[in-house]
Amino acid sequence: MSVIEVKHVTKDYGQGRGIFDVSFEIKKGEVFGFLGPNGAGKTTTIRHLMGFIQPDEGELYINGKDTWKSTALIKHDVGYLPGELAFPDYMTGDQFIEFMAEERHISDMSRTEELKKLFELDTSEEIKEMSLGDKRKLAVVTAFMHNPNVLILDEPTSGLDPVMQERFIEFILNEKADGKTILLSSHIFSEVDATCDRIAIIKDGMVVSMIEADQLKRNTHKAFKIEFSSFEDYEKFLGKTAFAIPVKRPNQNQVKMNLTDEKMQQLFTELSEVNVNFISEIKFTLEDYFMDFYDRKKSVSDGEENLQYGIY
Repeated sequence: MSVIEVKHVTKDYGQGRGIFDVSFEIKKGEVFGFLGPNGAGKTTTIRHLMGFIQPDEGELYINGKDTWKSTALIKHDVGYLPGELAFPDYMTGDQFIEFMAEERHISDMSRTEELKKLFELDTSEEIKEMSLGDKRKLAVVTAFMHNPNVLILDEPTSGLDPVMQERFIEFILNEKADGKTILLSSHIFSEVDATCDRIAIIKDGMVVSMIEADQLKRNTHKAFKIEFSSFEDYEKFLGKTAFAIPVKRPNQNQVKMNLTDEKMQQLFTELSEVNVNFISEIKFTLEDYFMDFYDRKKSVSDGEENLQYGIY
């Protein structure tokens, strides 16, 4: 059963800005990652889901309700955490929480108190005096205080310190275990990798890939870093290898290679003819997969520059 449905949605702002024929669905109890850099179309899609924007084309549904026609009803079903925070500055944190509780007809504040304790939030001060991190915590508390079954989270850990980011990830995993349906929009690979069942990558307003997280973990391509004992061994390997290895800098003795399992035996056969200091596997990550869809110039860190004889 799909709780969230996005069907061929287009919103064209002109000059290549907007979203174009975006489609995906999220099943009950699933955490769905929406991954892309700022400006890719994540927030525009989410604003359509929340009924803030009417699409030029396409339809969106949450729990079977049209998000444009049933905006008020949907807001009671959903916990929404916006990427850009906007609070009434004249209120304290306590006053804002009280206001949101009245809006949602919440009388039992025990969950709210648990969330404040979990995220170490002092709600007594005026919102305008709060740090960005505390404002983000306040947004988290108010998004989850009514214990919704559907959560739409736009860059949820932006502004949180590393400790609170980890705590938030643990919290999301607990919500997932409770059967919540979650859309997590982010450009932070670690939080998407740690929480999501499926991941959509959006680029220039279009979904360019959809993949299951487990599929990435079962990837058969492996990357290796090899350091030869000498420049002579390195040259000998390059002279005989059947693998295509681009030589970018002279006087190096390291290579990085991407291989499938079936090519491993061939590599080790070739390496048996030279002297090698070490071979180390480089874990394939969500970031590696993501960057296949975005142009990237690989930069060499100071540490790599200081390695004698390297190919990257």
